[in-house]
Amino acid sequence: MAWALKLPLADEVIESGLVQDFDASLSGIGQELGAGAYSMSDVLALPIFKQEESSLPPDNENKILPFQYVLCAATSPAVKLHDETLTYLNQGQSYEIRMLDNRKLGELPEINGKLVKSIFRVVFHDRRLQYTEHQQLEGWRWNRPGDRILDIDIPMSVGIIDPRANPNQLNTVEFLWDPAKRTSVFIQVHCISTEFTMRKHGGEKGVPFRVQIDTFKENENGEYTEHLHSASCQIKVFKPKGADRKQKTDREKMEKRTPHEKEKYQPSYETTILTECSPWPEITYVNNSPSPGFNSSHSSFSLGEGNGSPNHQPEPPPPVTDNLLPTTTPQEAQQWLHRNRFSTFTRLFTNFSGADLLKLTRDDVIQICGPADGIRLFNALKGRMVRPRLTIYVCQESLQLREQQQQQQQQQQKHEDGDSNGTFFVYHAIYLEELTAVELTEKIAQLFSISPCQISQIYKQGPTGIHVLISDEVDFQHS
Repeated sequence: MAWALKLPLADEVIESGLVQDFDASLSGIGQELGAGAYSMSDVLALPIFKQEESSLPPDNENKILPFQYVLCAATSPAVKLHDETLTYLNQGQSYEIRMLDNRKLGELPEINGKLVKSIFRVVFHDRRLQYTEHQQLEGWRWNRPGDRILDIDIPMSVGIIDPRANPNQLNTVEFLWDPAKRTSVFIQVHCISTEFTMRKHGGEKGVPFRVQIDTFKENENGEYTEHLHSASCQIKVFKPKGADRKQKTDREKMEKRTPHEKEKYQPSYETTILTECSPWPEITYVNNSPSPGFNSSHSSFSLGEGNGSPNHQPEPPPPVTDNLLPTTTPQEAQQWLHRNRFSTFTRLFTNFSGADLLKLTRDDVIQICGPADGIRLFNALKGRMVRPRLTIYVCQESLQLREQQQQQQQQQQKHEDGDSNGTFFVYHAIYLEELTAVELTEKIAQLFSISPCQISQIYKQGPTGIHVLISDEVDFQHS
């Protein structure tokens, strides 16, 4: 079979060599191409060349990453060849992660002699849980007050600078480090995988997490916002000693398999190398609940003529109501359950509308959810609010008005419904839960937009005109 190729005539030697190469490589295709002339693009478009082209590795497959993070914990032997590695950790145990600098000579010279910032996160591996991460973490915070999901074991860590843990981000820690120096950080994960499964009946598989590290360099303003590298690995967290037992169980299962079956699984490695991934998106959650603080501005207010209340008196914002309505759809009911920390029961109430949930009796809810969560869900469904222990009413009056009242009291008797000159007072309700002087001071300061430091003492006027100093020892309800 003879081949004729239309090639540039610039170099006859190259032409003859290419003809021989194509003649040899195409001799076994088994297709009659005819004796016509073919261009180079026609030949390369043949299926055999397309297959070879697609099998070539991409340009960045063998790229050497600037950093490498190594978790000093063994991977599971019960993971198939092409699946991602899985590492078992014990709850609360310190595990080392080595921060390695893999840069080539001359790569990223702008960080030479400078620090970089790394942010560690423990996040959900399942996409379904990632969508409800905020609700899941808030539920965990409610059940474990004061605890964190992720911590740094600072005494054991080496080379980390300015470690920080935001109290509002239980699953995140960050620190600075110098790539030119040895750096090892020891982390502790305090949640376990089964805490985020559906309501327990025993024997459920825990959900997998991810340990993700995002590293940033400084920008022109000195802020660590320019992304350099991100990597993560898959983990499961067990109660203390549970990870060791699980690793032993997986190893024993693999030993019972035939050699042919073992070839389908990857071996257990002594350490876990975090693989490159996309940076974790920064999501800011808006908390609609009022903050526990108060307005610390030193605002002043004036009194109008014949008015016992400030001209510009800020009223406390109305409470945010999130009551379930009978018209609520099943999808909206699912969102309501998440917002009110009932995420673990969303699957049980998948097809329940607002009307269906509101028809449940107290016994029904307790039987479905258990006593503790059942009572909480029933109260939330009925929109029951916790009453304050004490409600007091206060108003503010000017010194000038007080002197005027005293003069009027000496000259004439006051009417029961108010002063003779028509002066009236506007009272504001203050709700007390703790019945302490500090709580009362803070709420009065918040009501009148002043600093609590400006209130030195609070007195209550007795029936005979005496002034009683308010303190924690004074009975608020009977003083």
